[in-house]
Amino acid sequence: MSRRSKKAAPTPGATRPTVTVCRGCCCGTPAKVPRLDHGGQLSDLRTALAGVAVVRRTDCLDACERANVIVIQPSAEGRRAGGRPVWLGQVNDPGATTDITAWVKNGGPGLADPPDILGLYTFEPSRRIRHELDG
Repeated sequence: MSRRSKKAAPTPGATRPTVTVCRGCCCGTPAKVPRLDHGGQLSDLRTALAGVAVVRRTDCLDACERANVIVIQPSAEGRRAGGRPVWLGQVNDPGATTDITAWVKNGGPGLADPPDILGLYTFEPSRRIRHELDG
């Protein structure tokens, strides 16, 4: 366990992590990802992370081959600690959503190490796509 994972989750009222959930042309559609309750996934994230993180829906993150895509952006404190946005692709099962929720509740990027299993979902998008999300 690293020192980062021992820090507490952000306190209410502090700048919080942001969880961006892609729900565009491919992500969030039964045609691309069948057998997943896409609305339920978004709703579960919003419910579980209420008061902990900002959960937002976006139309397209331009990584359609990795549907469903979720990006975890660090809080201000997490960014000061070296955290950077983490891109997760093929987040298509409830277990992955649960792991994301637990990590964000523990502080997210920069403040807590992600569960090892999330390494299977992590990918690096193109520089252009990263710039558009940060902008």
